Amino acid sequence: MKSLLKITLLMLVAVCSSAVFACKDAVVLVHGNTASPDSWDETYNYLRSKGYAANDILRPNWGSKTCAACNNHRGAEETPVRNAIQSALSRSCTGRIDVIGHSMGATLAAQQIDKLAVSNRVDAFVGIAGAFRGLRTCGTYPFNVWSSTCGRYGLSIQSPFLDGLSGAPLGDRVYSIKSNIDQIVCATGVCSVGGVHSSRIWNENASYTYVLGHFGLQTDTAVKQYQLIK
Repeated sequence: MKSLLKITLLMLVAVCSSAVFACKDAVVLVHGNTASPDSWDETYNYLRSKGYAANDILRPNWGSKTCAACNNHRGAEETPVRNAIQSALSRSCTGRIDVIGHSMGATLAAQQIDKLAVSNRVDAFVGIAGAFRGLRTCGTYPFNVWSSTCGRYGLSIQSPFLDGLSGAPLGDRVYSIKSNIDQIVCATGVCSVGGVHSSRIWNENASYTYVLGHFGLQTDTAVKQYQLIK
């Protein structure tokens, strides 16, 4: 009787363990302008608590950390994000990935999905506090603020970069997380471009608004991020 009970308990443990550590999409977390991979610590730790393996969560480290105006969506900034997406695809046990980007990391991640033509292998794309329609503080191209971040390959309204990216498929499910008190996207007091909040993404499945600042949207929505990609 004791042996039967022991075997039953072991089977229950095995079933519970397999449920917790079931095959999951690899996840790519792309930080924002001048930020670093550890800006994703809240999301990373929450995903780990939900059974994601450490090597299935990739956090590419891109761009200058000291010159925000120097970063754009061309060249050296692209490489770490592209490599992370490719690595995630190669190691994902499902053959598919989820991608979450914050701020400029959201548009950079979207660009690489488009360039690699892998949207059909992205299960969920989540853009947090992105400027998919441009930043009013950058002006409107070509009458934009003179910096890399606001230039041809940057976030000025109607920049060639943003116009070229607009409408590109980003995944089977696409979500945006935004705020109306975002210090970056809404810095001029107006969050919209052409009547649409700049953090909203074309053809998205849903958009979620929080009373949080630009950085709180990344750090304080880990639970929602998980819910959107699971």
